[in-house]
Amino acid sequence: MPRMLDVSDEVRAEIGDEEADRLLGGDNAPGTYDCTSCRTPGDSERERTSTVLFVGEETAVLAFAHASCIPSQVVPVSEEQLQGAVRSITGGDAGQQGGQAGGQPPGDLPLQAELGVTSGLLLINGEVQPALVVEPLVPIARPGTTGPVDVFLELLNEQGFAPVTAIDQLPDLTPGWSVLLVTGRLHAVLQPNVNGGQPVAWWQAHQPMQVAEEWRSAVNKTGRVLVYAAPVGTIGQQPREDLLREALDRAAASGRLVGAAMPLAGT
Repeated sequence: MPRMLDVSDEVRAEIGDEEADRLLGGDNAPGTYDCTSCRTPGDSERERTSTVLFVGEETAVLAFAHASCIPSQVVPVSEEQLQGAVRSITGGDAGQQGGQAGGQPPGDLPLQAELGVTSGLLLINGEVQPALVVEPLVPIARPGTTGPVDVFLELLNEQGFAPVTAIDQLPDLTPGWSVLLVTGRLHAVLQPNVNGGQPVAWWQAHQPMQVAEEWRSAVNKTGRVLVYAAPVGTIGQQPREDLLREALDRAAASGRLVGAAMPLAGT
């Protein structure tokens, strides 16, 4: 039986016309599925369903989602992150503010480093700026070592982040990095692919993270996101944006904060 599938041009280009037509005709497509965005059940025979293709360097994973949750699209991830995508598709553990750091060693974070990510609005020089604050849940060691030195900021400096000494100075744009936002949900922070080609996920949410409408409006106005990062235990979970700003000010004053500005990828 034909399915109510949406196959975007970019997905079709990746999987080929023959496979796309088989999916639309009901072959190789599920009747029921767990939405890769909201995790609730879907039925491609009764409701519009998006095909979402997670693409790594050598392999790809096709997932399905409610069309009302996420449009049909290609999501670039590192080869290692495909394991996380499979866990997400099959209903693995999820957390709105949790996610894994990925990328290619040796120059960046350990592949399974758990990072906490918080969105917030900062008033800088009289203008409201959309920001993400990234803080690991455990000390970060350089790949191939066991620590105990926390080199999180050192690794980010090597990737183009710059020390932040005062929040009233906007970070510079970091070439090749971007923030992936799809239909109002935060999916990933993307970094350049050292092998060329599509960017890969440096951080990817276990479950797409809903952001406030005011935050999304600020992103649409500025066209970029300010991304700040601090070592474990520096910022903590702050219940209000004024408290988040105070924690960032303290981290900057103590030399424990780096930042970068990134353009928005997605909508």
